[in-house]
Amino acid sequence: MAQRFRQAFQNMAKQVGSNMPGGGGAGGGNNGGGSRAAAAAARSITALAVAGGFSYGAYNSIYTVNGGHRAVVFNRIVGMKDQVYGEGLNFNIPWFERPIIYDIRTRPVNLQTLTGSKDLQMVTIAIRVLHKPDPDKLVWIYRFLGQNYDQRVLPSVMNECAKAVVAKYNANELLTKREHVSREISIDLRRRAGLFNIKLEDVAITHLSFSPEYARAVEAKQVAQQDAERAKYIVIGAQQEKKTIITKAKGEAESASLIGYAVKKNPGFMKLRRIDAARDIADIVAKSGNKVYLNADSLLLNLLGDADEKFEKSVHGKGMFRR
Repeated sequence: MAQRFRQAFQNMAKQVGSNMPGGGGAGGGNNGGGSRAAAAAARSITALAVAGGFSYGAYNSIYTVNGGHRAVVFNRIVGMKDQVYGEGLNFNIPWFERPIIYDIRTRPVNLQTLTGSKDLQMVTIAIRVLHKPDPDKLVWIYRFLGQNYDQRVLPSVMNECAKAVVAKYNANELLTKREHVSREISIDLRRRAGLFNIKLEDVAITHLSFSPEYARAVEAKQVAQQDAERAKYIVIGAQQEKKTIITKAKGEAESASLIGYAVKKNPGFMKLRRIDAARDIADIVAKSGNKVYLNADSLLLNLLGDADEKFEKSVHGKGMFRR
């Protein structure tokens, strides 16, 4: 290439020297001086062209692969080279070879799709996938998918796998068995992405929602279940209250029967009860800060009077204690 540049500039210099005006001997001298000047200019231009060519070749013959990246090289003669170039400084032939840099670090891809469950409920599911290309298969990836391999493959694969897995479960199972659904989607996605030499680091369900109609139906069902549980506890409470009332009535009946039997057998039982009642009343009145003046007979406090005799006469007069 440098030789062709040199020949072209020499031919141009000769043409410039032959076209310069002049006459006689002086003209011949001038022609000789012009030829020498043109030759010097041609040599200078040739030197500059050669230096420029070397600079261009030196600049374009090296390239740097940054950390977390790999490079593959396309050759204009043989096509894609099989070698994958690692990080650091690498060399190539200018114009004949062109490096293609790939980022092999993990990157996220998000997809949200609307699909149907097994019981024909519409479900909106969002999936996040962390992926990276297989570093050993970058030549195949560039040859068949290009540099935007993730945009070509992952959206369609993620959409298909999510719909296929969600269709196996009912709407309530998608909530109660979310971990199983996520695991099954992950297994299916890894298998499908592996066919394109794409590695998946993680697959997660980030959002799962149902149609507004289904959400309202679920809420109404939960409210009905809570009302049924509340009614069941109300019935249980009423039954327990009924048992309490029956038990209390039986106790009061037995107590009245025992009191009647005790009074019938021993009239002194009523005296004992009157003394207990009088003691309680006396304690209450003694603790009060007010002055009270009441009838002692009505308060059962006349313990030394003839209240007992009056009570016994009234009882015998009514015939309560008969032998």
